Amino acid sequence: MPGYVALPKVSNFCWLQLAESVRVQPRHSSCWGNKLGLPVYRISDTVRSTHNQDGAIVLDIRQGQMFTINFVGSRILELLKNGSSESVIVDEISRRFSVSRELAENDVREFLQILKTCHLVEEREPGVAV
Repeated sequence: MPGYVALPKVSNFCWLQLAESVRVQPRHSSCWGNKLGLPVYRISDTVRSTHNQDGAIVLDIRQGQMFTINFVGSRILELLKNGSSESVIVDEISRRFSVSRELAENDVREFLQILKTCHLVEEREPGVAV
């Protein structure tokens, strides 16, 4: 489909897809490296999303890009928005979708990396106020 770029699937249940771009002026954002334990993620201030029973539509107003995310990815984004840690997200995905914790952990970690690569989330050190 013209204007769409498929991004990597995560164990067939977490994925996002780049939709047609909206023309906006790009700005640069900063990411914080984490030197202490697991990274803590937060949704970028330039990200807007709407969620429904099928997933979510996510717009990054800084980059002028729109993404579609399936239901599992949408749930992960909602948990991030509520301030959940990666461990809490893994537990919720494992429980809600009846998958092993190991599978959920791998999938959530890979999905968070995709979100980070697409600049939809930012990584910061635990305990750092944002």
